[in-house]
Amino acid sequence: QKDGRVICSFVVSKEGKINDAHVVKSSGTESLDVEALRIINAMPDWKPGTEDGEPVSVHFTLPVTFKLK
Repeated sequence: QKDGRVICSFVVSKEGKINDAHVVKSSGTESLDVEALRIINAMPDWKPGTEDGEPVSVHFTLPVTFKLK
């Protein structure tokens, strides 16, 4: 199977770094799950969340959809 959606979860730290990336819901295909994590870990730094003007860590859940032709 070459199509699928992987639900991943990760934390954007106060510094904007991606931490603790893991698969929440698998596509059923291990290679797509591995690729989704690779993509998330390879993302450039994010702008961190703020609370009362101070940077804070934020938890994200992100679907990664693959549609290969």
